[in-house]
Amino acid sequence: MTTSSTGTDGVDPAVREELTRLRDSIDNIDAAVIHMLAERFKCTQQVGHLKARHQLPPGDPAREAKQIARLRALAESAKLDPAFAEKFLNFIIAEVIHHHERIAESSASG
Repeated sequence: MTTSSTGTDGVDPAVREELTRLRDSIDNIDAAVIHMLAERFKCTQQVGHLKARHQLPPGDPAREAKQIARLRALAESAKLDPAFAEKFLNFIIAEVIHHHERIAESSASG
């Protein structure tokens, strides 16, 4: 195989077509993931405002642990590495808590 800007020069056209089909599917899935994350963060923003109004802490370690266990089990049943699923959820949780802290700070100052 030769090197090019597309990485598919010299590749059998049927292989190139299959690669394009698979990449199109990946692109569609990526778009769906982004839209689902956006919806999730809209909900967590509402949770953050509710917590701020009632002086609740930004994080909920018991809920987070329950969610991690739940996602690990879902990952296993989906044949996805549970450790990866946990890392992914921990990343999201950290971002949500950060948002909740900012919401609480804004609520307290204004």
